[in-house]
Amino acid sequence: MNKRSKTFYEQEVERIAREYGLPEYHYAYIRQSKAFMEKYHGNKIQLDEMASAAFMSRFHYIRIFQQIYGMTPRQYLRNLRIEKAKELLKKGLSVTHVCVEVGYESLPTFSRVFKRGTGYSPKAYQELNISNLE
Repeated sequence: MNKRSKTFYEQEVERIAREYGLPEYHYAYIRQSKAFMEKYHGNKIQLDEMASAAFMSRFHYIRIFQQIYGMTPRQYLRNLRIEKAKELLKKGLSVTHVCVEVGYESLPTFSRVFKRGTGYSPKAYQELNISNLE
């Protein structure tokens, strides 16, 4: 009988299941939701919909996500959006365009979140990084 070796993903699922005492399918659903956030970070993402897609209640979903990744889904999405915004600002795109591109509907909210996450306003961050590239 030919027994194949396990993939890295399969080994990680088993490790996390042992370490956290989670069913393997919970890890798979949470990982899928993280990949979904990475792909659609610019869209309006509803936490309740993601929890339903993972076949979990909202609170259970948040708890399991935080247990696996060390932050809530909302924190992860916010950090992801800030990182994407930093990339776009370095390319010289307007702050308003970047705001919409990374999924914020309000420029003041985006500016506040960005400043809280980086210590700089989006415009100041852009000016600092574009001048460093020249």
